[in-house]
Amino acid sequence: MNDVVTFGWLVGAVGLAVTAAVLSNRLGERIRVPAPALFLIGAAIASDLVPGLNALSTTTVQRIVTVALAVILFDGGMHIGWRRFRSAAAAVVWVGVAGTLVTAGAVALLAHYALGFGWLAASLIGTALAPTDPAVVFSVLGRREIIGRSGVILEGESGANDPVGIALMVALLGASGLSGAQAVGHGVVEFAMQMVVGVAVGVGGGFALLWFMRRIALPSEGLYPLRTLACALLVYSAATVAHGSGFLAVFIAGIVLGDARAPYKREVERFHASLASLSEIVAFVVLGLTVSLERLPRSGALRDGLLLAVALAFVIRPVLVGIVLAPVRLRRGERAFVLWSGLKGAVPVLLGTFAFTGNVPAAQRIYEIIFVVVTFSVVVQGGLVPLVARWCHVPMRVVEPEPWSLSMRFQHEPEGLHHYRVESGSPADGSAIGDLALGEEVWISLINRGGKALQVRPDTGLKAGDDVLVLADPDDGADPADLFRAPSRPAPPESSPPDGA
Repeated sequence: MNDVVTFGWLVGAVGLAVTAAVLSNRLGERIRVPAPALFLIGAAIASDLVPGLNALSTTTVQRIVTVALAVILFDGGMHIGWRRFRSAAAAVVWVGVAGTLVTAGAVALLAHYALGFGWLAASLIGTALAPTDPAVVFSVLGRREIIGRSGVILEGESGANDPVGIALMVALLGASGLSGAQAVGHGVVEFAMQMVVGVAVGVGGGFALLWFMRRIALPSEGLYPLRTLACALLVYSAATVAHGSGFLAVFIAGIVLGDARAPYKREVERFHASLASLSEIVAFVVLGLTVSLERLPRSGALRDGLLLAVALAFVIRPVLVGIVLAPVRLRRGERAFVLWSGLKGAVPVLLGTFAFTGNVPAAQRIYEIIFVVVTFSVVVQGGLVPLVARWCHVPMRVVEPEPWSLSMRFQHEPEGLHHYRVESGSPADGSAIGDLALGEEVWISLINRGGKALQVRPDTGLKAGDDVLVLADPDDGADPADLFRAPSRPAPPESSPPDGA
């Protein structure tokens, strides 16, 4: 009986901790500090106060965080979707790969010459600190959503450079026993294989999952999200077993599913969004439990970490990644915002754990330095993100919570039913319904403005931000999408060269 009572206390403590973590998102929004920083620092403090909390082995931590990141990346891919990704695909791939490599190289040079690390340890630090985490950015932005290419590039860069950083780390550790040209050649081949296999498995797995979702019915609505989760983990597993990047594979599979129509798609998206939030909490808490805050000043990690953090935020990313970003079509303000908002998150700390499993000298100091850099990034840089967004005039819109929905179920996929959001500058923006060139076979059936349904009449005016349900005769071939989308405009000449990505 005592064991049952003890277990009851343990379950209650876990429930209380998760409740506090969920509520900390509101606190983070108020104090302009991303909630992940609260999870990370809070867990580190707890591990100092209760030493038994840091009993997890390095391998266990890696496995927990790996699964959490796979879930987060799959949800991130679905959130972007193919249509948004396509609008900035070249920029995302270019910045995600080239930006990661130049950042890793610059940090490695600084760690070697300024901090005295050997080349292997310095390269490991540089590789670990190269990936970014826009999930932290959007956590501090709260209900504000970035509009346009800058938002897609930030999200896409993180989804791309997380797998790139992990693949680079795998290649680096695999070549650590070699020397000279042999080590370089092995690293290049390993990195290329990780990327190619990850892309192939991600595309193939994404389309296979989409076919599975559309063709194979299940007996219960609640099983559909679980099937998607299980298949996403299978995609990760298949790519990893084939010596590819499982993280890249699940991210691409999520992009393939993002805009596709499938049964219970909305329920699947909500499930994965909730699961990704929980995974983020778990990842940062588990990683925070592995660090002792009282050791940081004594080991010198606090000083060294702050040096690298300041260099990353104010020199390396603005200058070197700024050069990489130069060919990308962006306004000057959006460019500055993207460069400032390259925040560090769970992936660098996860990569830091490879210093232990790879038997790298001074592994504890390396791990603590990475922890300091990540903490500085999410607290200092993350806290300034809203202010920088205002200074840079980055276009954003406030997404108000909509806890109530009006829906209708169909046994089969409805043909000709479309959902659009009226974009600023589109033909529908500021126009009455009767003045739109809808044709005889297209009808607007429902308008949602600010959470309120509007009557659909010929004199009803549409505004940017309105959600519109449109019925179109599928046999007519009419496509009303252009009425609700803003026409593409060329970027200013000084910030958008003709051959930009």
